[in-house]
Amino acid sequence: MSDLTDPLFLASKLMACPSVTPKDEGAQDLLESWLKELGFTVHRQTFGEVPNLYATRGEGGKRLCFAGHTDVVPPGKTADWQNDPFEPKVEDGMLKGRGASDMKGAIGAFVAAVARAEDTPPLALLITGDEEGPGLDGTKKMLGWMEEQGHRIDHCLVGEPTSREALGDMMKVGRRGSMNCVVTVTGRQGHVAYPDRAENPIPVAVRIAEALRVLVLDNGYEHFQPSNLELTAITSAETAENVIPAEAALRFNVRFNPTWSGERLLESLHEAIDAAAEGARWSWNPRVSGEAFLNQDEELTVLVQTSVQEVTGKTPEPSTSGGTSDARFISKVCPTVEFGLPGATMHQVDEQVPAKDVEKLTDIYALIIERYGKLTA
Repeated sequence: MSDLTDPLFLASKLMACPSVTPKDEGAQDLLESWLKELGFTVHRQTFGEVPNLYATRGEGGKRLCFAGHTDVVPPGKTADWQNDPFEPKVEDGMLKGRGASDMKGAIGAFVAAVARAEDTPPLALLITGDEEGPGLDGTKKMLGWMEEQGHRIDHCLVGEPTSREALGDMMKVGRRGSMNCVVTVTGRQGHVAYPDRAENPIPVAVRIAEALRVLVLDNGYEHFQPSNLELTAITSAETAENVIPAEAALRFNVRFNPTWSGERLLESLHEAIDAAAEGARWSWNPRVSGEAFLNQDEELTVLVQTSVQEVTGKTPEPSTSGGTSDARFISKVCPTVEFGLPGATMHQVDEQVPAKDVEKLTDIYALIIERYGKLTA
């Protein structure tokens, strides 16, 4: 029998599974066995190559869902690690190994919090296997399946590593949206000695790049910094020194706040690009991977803040900084906030978190669970 009240034991067992996206390598099997032992009904769904898990316990009230992922990013060269990334250790007061911070430590803490609780509200866990990957066959598909099956969640706590310098200094109450795009300018190939017989697409691409570089999208939004557009590449497939290429490509990413919807942002950018192209032929393939969102449920924010403050003495700053997470999908279904371990070493060699923080996070989650039942009674 596993000690389900010990978050370091649970986290270590999960971390020993080399579940690099989209592989699971037994991580969700372990989680399923623990949750069944705690009285949960567990549903497993695989979409494409991605394993996913949804578990529920309890009826008769609003349901709090904990969301996260068992997949991790590749460790890189194992030789660069002080210890094998998939042989977790608690050493020098630190839990060390891939997934310690992002985010098997948080999953272990939540399961242990449930195991320690004497009385809980209706609970759910939504765990995916591709948060670190494309994000197409995990939470997004699972939410569709849940709707079809009549599974309702009322509030969601996502266990991503949100703390910045120390446990409890930050929580996420929203996230910026993200859009990726490649603009392709089409010209006519020709010899550099006869530019009048060719159409060079590179100056057009540069002109578009400059127009996008100086574009001011907005001045910010409540809890959000101004939206930013970053140019990431200008390329041409032509390698010969004396040939004007037929095409040039420009790549950029936009992180946008709730001033914009993805659709309106695309309309505005299309207009700016077309003006800069000055009649040249161009095409693009924009992809909005997530809309911006902001949690408007003040009670949920305060519930997390007060629970964190009681355990750590810190009141977490409500923030929307950082990249995207699966909260971008869940926030369309119910109020969603994120709180988890410090993320200073996530995705890095020698990923690690203080072992005492995993214990404290368990205490925080236990308070949230207990108080959620009273909040929604």
